[in-house]
Amino acid sequence: MAQIKIRKTYVTKPKDLRPLWHVFDASSRPLGRLASEIAVILQGKHKPSYTPTINTGDYVVVINSGHVYVTGKKREQKEYNFHSQHPGGHRTFTMEQLQRRNPSRVVQLAVRGMLPKTTLGRQMFKRLKVYSGLEHPHQAQIKGSGSDRIIQEQGGNPS
Repeated sequence: MAQIKIRKTYVTKPKDLRPLWHVFDASSRPLGRLASEIAVILQGKHKPSYTPTINTGDYVVVINSGHVYVTGKKREQKEYNFHSQHPGGHRTFTMEQLQRRNPSRVVQLAVRGMLPKTTLGRQMFKRLKVYSGLEHPHQAQIKGSGSDRIIQEQGGNPS
């Protein structure tokens, strides 16, 4: 009789995780495509060690959120609705108004909508850092991350 080899499924454990840091420039591609790519990285679906019940995702830094790229007339026509849960607490802003008021909020809302609506999704969202300019305080983490992909996404020279 032939020997049957039993294979075991590997499940990632939190102690085995080493999250990397990624940098994205919001002015380089459309908002929806950028947000969906960021959501995949925050969830960890780009890794072979992805486990749905553990936060296997990486950290993401988004720069230039003040110059986010959108197509068509979305800047003038897209509306964001907020409600304070009190009578008369409904507020509506266009993308242009929201971007003038808080430039990073547009990218945050786009990414948050693509993450799971659970406690794990809220943990993933905390790994997103959005800045309206080119400067960010995470340069030390990014250099120590060991990911060559970061420099290509940022558009700089690997020096």
